[in-house]
Amino acid sequence: LFKSKRYDSALFFGHIILEKILKAHVVNATNKNAPKIHDLVRIAELAELELKREQIELLKEANNFNIETRYPDYKLRFYKMCTKKFTGGKLNKITKMYKFLCQKLEPKK
Repeated sequence: LFKSKRYDSALFFGHIILEKILKAHVVNATNKNAPKIHDLVRIAELAELELKREQIELLKEANNFNIETRYPDYKLRFYKMCTKKFTGGKLNKITKMYKFLCQKLEPKK
């Protein structure tokens, strides 16, 4: 999506990938299904993850990328904000966070 210049969609799916890995942590920590919520910070709390302040700030910011059900004026503002430079920087941070979370996920025996 980034290569095809669909920057807003790239960030939306960045949110989705963080949501899914965080929900995997919730399942791993609780042995229960993850709740049907999209707030990345709340999901991380439910997973009882110890995150640094900058990681929590990234999750807060990535929450804004979950735009599928937002109002049209919000979507337009978001679309205009998603330049190549902005999106590339955010995707780099999301990728690093995703890799970090993958490494922390330990299967239960």
